[in-house]
Amino acid sequence: MTRFTDLVGCRLPLQQAGMARVAGAELAAAVTDAGGLGMIGIGRVPRAALAITLDRIDALTHGTVGATFIVPFLDPDLIGFVADRLRVVEFFYGWPDAALVSAAPCVGWQVGSADEARAAADAGCAYVIAQGVEAGGHVRGRQALVQVLDEVCSSVDVPVVAAGGIGTAEAVRAALDGGADAVRVGTRFVAAAESDAHPGYVEALVASTGADTIITEAFSVGWRDAPHRVLAAAVARAEATTADPVAEMHVEGQGMVPVPRFSTSPPTTATTGDIAAMALYAGQAVGDVRRRQPAAEIVAELTAAL
Repeated sequence: MTRFTDLVGCRLPLQQAGMARVAGAELAAAVTDAGGLGMIGIGRVPRAALAITLDRIDALTHGTVGATFIVPFLDPDLIGFVADRLRVVEFFYGWPDAALVSAAPCVGWQVGSADEARAAADAGCAYVIAQGVEAGGHVRGRQALVQVLDEVCSSVDVPVVAAGGIGTAEAVRAALDGGADAVRVGTRFVAAAESDAHPGYVEALVASTGADTIITEAFSVGWRDAPHRVLAAAVARAEATTADPVAEMHVEGQGMVPVPRFSTSPPTTATTGDIAAMALYAGQAVGDVRRRQPAAEIVAELTAAL
């Protein structure tokens, strides 16, 4: 259908964001089977735990699934390990590096500016993701999506994926009409039935609108100087509590680990404690999250205007 779908081998020009801890094998496989490109998020994860996730993907789908690496926490030895199993590898939050790009056959880079997009294309990336400031989670640039998308599309010849504040079929259509080869959606998929997000996190999303989000550096334990968009109520709750850690989280291969106050970790289904005081990442399309629903339904809703 587009240069992006031809490149990665999916049916629909829709990519699910690779959200660390929230986007696991079940969510990625469900999005892929619905016609999009499902992604797993790789943050600070042990190799053994990653192997379990990759085996699970193999058991769940025969379609294309990708993985997103966060550059500040990158274990270079894991790139080839993942690229041997998944067709698409992606990087975020670091200046494009040709050495990283050459380590995998089909590489994307999420960028926040036209300069960064040109650097990614020059480094050999097969595609770039233009992220607008409306996005939930960590935000790379300072421009609205419509502006950064226009500038990036005018700067590179590789396929461009639009990201940030996309939560409806109309927004998908607008991004494609604006020059994007595909769209990238995160917040809607946090509320997917297959996501690993804690029910309390999903309930907070359902109750919120874009006006309830804020860009901050509050949740910086483990990752400083990295602006991110979260629910403002989460910042207020974390500031008000004296508990530290605020929660515990089960991590594959590590058992139960404490979650410090203002940690970057979002609450998962394997988390206990003060969920409302954790990093509740949410983009400005959070008002389009109305209930927890299967990923296939979300894909169908988002692509209804195509």
